[in-house]
Amino acid sequence: MTEDREKAKSEHPKQSGNRRIVLLAALAGVIAGIGAVYVMERPSGNAVDSNVLAQVDAAPAQCALKAEALAALDAAATGDVAAMRAAEKPVSVSQIAFTGPDGKQMTLGDYKGKVLLVNLWATWCAPCREEMPELDSLQAQKGGEDFEVVAINIDTGSDEKPKNFLDEIGVKNLALNRDASMSSFNELKRKNLAFGLPVTLLVDGNGCQIASMNGPAPWDGPDAIRLIDAARAL
Repeated sequence: MTEDREKAKSEHPKQSGNRRIVLLAALAGVIAGIGAVYVMERPSGNAVDSNVLAQVDAAPAQCALKAEALAALDAAATGDVAAMRAAEKPVSVSQIAFTGPDGKQMTLGDYKGKVLLVNLWATWCAPCREEMPELDSLQAQKGGEDFEVVAINIDTGSDEKPKNFLDEIGVKNLALNRDASMSSFNELKRKNLAFGLPVTLLVDGNGCQIASMNGPAPWDGPDAIRLIDAARAL
């Protein structure tokens, strides 16, 4: 009996040490997991600006549109634009970044106060190519102080190919916005807003996505015009 007790005492420190190692490893794993989630939830980049964090934190309040307004927008999406669905819960897309026609970095937040029809396109996307003249026509008809079509080309490489394409089809009213990194598309994909090209968003004056659709549409037709007018009236 005494021998058994002495044996148990000699083994106890080893078992306790093993348990301590397991607990420390588990704790380290939890801390690492928390850190990974934090990094993923913050805007990408080498440094996080305090103003950017403030905008991210304020986004839910900015995007809290009334259900009645979203229902009215959804009801306006008929006919040729019936695939455009109002957001169940609008999210901020103000940090979506791209290069403007002058080569300077821009974000959708730079258009604050304007309703936007944001369209991501590429020269290798046949439906995108078909709807570009219609988007150009929509900008000519409705573009102004409170509305703009923001077409963002996501071809990789230089500006030459998309620029030549727009020149060939006679686009005169759309600016050549570029995102050769495709980060804008990947960000929308992460938000479950983009599944392929073309992808089109309606964005309100606060930079909130209020409706979206995947696939082409005749954007200069009467159904599209009614939808744009409904978004401007919100």
